[in-house]
Amino acid sequence: MGVDADRPTFLLVHGAWHGAWCWDPVREALGGDGWRSHAVDLPSANSPADRSVGMLDDARAIRDGLRRIDGPVVVVAHSYGGVPATEAVADAADVVRVVYVAGFQLDAGESMFTFLGTPAPDDSSGRALPYPDARRILFADVPEAEAERAVARLRPQSVRSFTEPVTTAGWRTVPSSYVVCEHDQALDPARQHELTARAGSVHRLASGHSPFLSMPRRLAALLGRIAASGG
Repeated sequence: MGVDADRPTFLLVHGAWHGAWCWDPVREALGGDGWRSHAVDLPSANSPADRSVGMLDDARAIRDGLRRIDGPVVVVAHSYGGVPATEAVADAADVVRVVYVAGFQLDAGESMFTFLGTPAPDDSSGRALPYPDARRILFADVPEAEAERAVARLRPQSVRSFTEPVTTAGWRTVPSSYVVCEHDQALDPARQHELTARAGSVHRLASGHSPFLSMPRRLAALLGRIAASGG
């Protein structure tokens, strides 16, 4: 199927420790279904020498990505990526919807750590390493070879990105949808359900934390339905 130029374009935002690479299987599936997509690299996980990079820098990277897309955009944000996406879409005229995939749909004044009740680490490095057991926590239902490749590509994340609070909540003015990952071992589904109260529509996947690798075609199909139906 060819890409349909009349549809909105997806901008895909990864979570902590990842890069734009994690969306490749979903982008392939979206393209096969006639959707255009782009993915952004967040500097908090891709600037290992700079511990001063924070959530607001990530939000600027998302805005830069939006400026390079003509026409309406659906922003899809996974996990931590929901924080800078919330910040970035607030003043983005062409964003027609933001979709949180097990994402942190935070309100103004909240950071990821304050929502979770996690104290800032006492670590002078300013970097947060991936989970020691990332294979189980992030990729439990991902095929073995794919999971091993993903674990090998994880990078340290800036602590500042976890502690910097949202200044404006874009979901208050931009329509939003939430995708609950029902078998998530990183962000407890119960906490995800708390966040769904802020979304305009709620969807569910029987997946772990990373459906973009465990079930990319099902996730792409769901995103297509959300974009096509307006919710």
